[in-house]
Amino acid sequence: MHVARRAGIREPQRQRGIARFQQLLDATEVILTEAPDSDISLAVVAEAAGVPLPSIYHFFPNKDAILVALAQRYHQALSALAQKPLDPPPGSWQEIIRRRQMDGAAYLNRHPAALRLFMGAGVSAEVRTLDLQGNASLSAIRTAEFRRWFDFSAVPDLEHRIGLSIGIMDGIWAISWSQHRCITKSYLTESIRASTCYLRCFLPEILPMRELIEK
Repeated sequence: MHVARRAGIREPQRQRGIARFQQLLDATEVILTEAPDSDISLAVVAEAAGVPLPSIYHFFPNKDAILVALAQRYHQALSALAQKPLDPPPGSWQEIIRRRQMDGAAYLNRHPAALRLFMGAGVSAEVRTLDLQGNASLSAIRTAEFRRWFDFSAVPDLEHRIGLSIGIMDGIWAISWSQHRCITKSYLTESIRASTCYLRCFLPEILPMRELIEK
């Protein structure tokens, strides 16, 4: 992503460098998880990873850069999760919303450092931009999934609507994180309800499955 390049991140090409790069991201994740309210620095990361400080500067010019790299890793994982086929197949578009939000919330709750990065105060502009780009990518993935299962030919602005529903979800999850430091079951229920209610303003309640149309 161009955000990573703008942050000055030097992504390694050789296996040894890739391993060191991931080791530093792992250490950063541990620090953010175990000391969520503490300040982070490259020196602290280097010490936690057990590597010389000059080694970390080879990849990251400052602490914001390593946070961007970690945020990028989370978004890649979330993207892969969003593209994992639903099994069993969904019976409605509302079910897609429910199951995908449940999966996403479960992943973030397993990675509290991701919640701090995306929803905490003082998020850097680069991390915020990366998060918005990730949501745009997720919107495209979700739109393709909707169209794969159901006939949305009468909804030309589907991706725009889904993108806004993801923004609604994010806002509710951010409130949950600010109050509980996780996405609680109650707030997950609210985000599913709010996203579904918003989309109901534009989508029919019941749509024919594409496989039935094509038979």
